Amino acid sequence: MSDTYIIEVSSQAAGIVVRDRGGFRFFAASHRFNALEGQVFRNAREAERAALRIVTGELSAAA
Repeated sequence: MSDTYIIEVSSQAAGIVVRDRGGFRFFAASHRFNALEGQVFRNAREAERAALRIVTGELSAAA
């Protein structure tokens, strides 16, 4: 199992997640995904779903 994953949504780099205590910590690749910066997710797929919610407008990028 990898310790680092690149998260892409709609062919756009959202960020990377790095294995950390308790899960994977998100580091944003662009300002659009700053709301996720530093959040810890259980797995990379969960982080990808959160990034997708930003793109689809379900999660405010200013949150």
